[in-house]
Amino acid sequence: MGGLRRMSDNSWVGTEFETTSGRVRGRPVDGVTAVLGVPYAAAPFGPGRFRAPRPVRGWSAPRDCTSFGPVAPQSAELPGAPVWRPGDEDVLTVNVWVRQQPAAGPLPVLFWIHGGAYTFGSSAQPDYDGTALARTGVVVVSCNYRVGFEGFGHVPGFPDNRGLLDQVAALRWVRENIAAFGGDPGNVTVAGHSAGAGSVVCLMAMEQARGLFRRAIAHSVPGAFFTVEVAAAIASRIAAEAGVAPTGDGLLSASPQELVAASDKVAGQCADDPVTPAQAYDPVVFQPVVDGDVLPVDPLSAPAAGTSRDVDLLVCHTLEEYWFLHEVGGVREVTSEPELADFAEALGLPARLLTGYGALMPGAPVLDRYLALFGDAQFGEYGSRLAEYHTRAGGRAYLSRFARRRVTPDGEARPWHTADIPFAFGNLDADGAAFLIGGVPDEQDRALSRRMLRAWADFAACGDPGWPAVTTDATPVKSWAVPGDHVADDDTSDVRALWRGIPLGLLRLRP
Repeated sequence: MGGLRRMSDNSWVGTEFETTSGRVRGRPVDGVTAVLGVPYAAAPFGPGRFRAPRPVRGWSAPRDCTSFGPVAPQSAELPGAPVWRPGDEDVLTVNVWVRQQPAAGPLPVLFWIHGGAYTFGSSAQPDYDGTALARTGVVVVSCNYRVGFEGFGHVPGFPDNRGLLDQVAALRWVRENIAAFGGDPGNVTVAGHSAGAGSVVCLMAMEQARGLFRRAIAHSVPGAFFTVEVAAAIASRIAAEAGVAPTGDGLLSASPQELVAASDKVAGQCADDPVTPAQAYDPVVFQPVVDGDVLPVDPLSAPAAGTSRDVDLLVCHTLEEYWFLHEVGGVREVTSEPELADFAEALGLPARLLTGYGALMPGAPVLDRYLALFGDAQFGEYGSRLAEYHTRAGGRAYLSRFARRRVTPDGEARPWHTADIPFAFGNLDADGAAFLIGGVPDEQDRALSRRMLRAWADFAACGDPGWPAVTTDATPVKSWAVPGDHVADDDTSDVRALWRGIPLGLLRLRP
């Protein structure tokens, strides 16, 4: 079977693997075989544009899979990652990393979904390289999926949440093919960060994804989803900017690059003319749509109802999420008390939160209080409740927070959005990681990375990352830090107390 070799224990080693579509050839790297850019569905353009993913056509000769596939239409140019070029169409691909050392039996599988505000990003970003994680004894899979308008724009007559449907198709590919790579199709953990984590909790609520994974990891899961009405209003604005009608035929007549440009322009207008209150401060124009079909309910209600109680859940967020988004110019700046009051009113947050954060952060600038409040509203409190609701409905959940910070000659490296991902993947030296983690990693950082790698691998293997689970009576939290971690019963309890009784709901259209 070419470069494929079967061991007596049913594990596979080598660089060639047989899939349901044909043989694929990867490349060895640091004790791991990387098989990159394997199509899991047909190109979602032409007759398949704006539709659910379709089966990919097979191939007869071994397919060279030694480089990442094209990324989905977007305008982003990220460090070390490929960019989208008009004409790139085979964007629905998976990547697999498996260690070359023979295993005693099938290995647990970790399926990674990249973030990027549902608008940009790809599995080819250097901090998502699966080599180090695969060396722990996990088969790592990542996928590209449709982002932006192609994946999440509302198109009358076509399904919403096409990006989520792509992820389901990739998970089905895993179920049908991962045994050929030594993985266990019955022991799959789906994991993601930011929009990828939002996708994870959506998959937990989706009937189409039922039974495709056993565990879930959600890092910095955002608490923002659109109603159909909001998604349709945003699509109408994008159609107008593209010069087409907001109908199925009209939007099909616009090229992907025209819709990317129009989407970027609409996002830039949100500060002055938002569709939802939060868009005036964080101009994200694509989110999962609670359409009652693909996504039947909002993903905070699903675990509370016990929909996903059979899925083990690991949640993590960073302590200062929005400082990163402010640093890269992704959020509106708020620097005065009247502006802070306007922000709270726009999001429907009670005045007692402003008073409470002022008391917890005495002397802090308005900007810092705003970023702390926004980060907890969108990430911290949402993720904590997700773990608690899942537990109360009979599921098993673990909660952690990334608290590592360091002082550098250029300032303080904060525990901000995305800083935890190079640690969890073991990619502290990847392109772009220095900006995320605040410079060159030291030995304490590398030790923290090894601990986080081990926690992910153990959770994927048996559902236990190494600290106590949330219970109906207590919320133990693992804080990742240097020089050492610690576990406490909800170690930001003063903040949590401020949020008690405040609902976290869907964003709505302005009156």
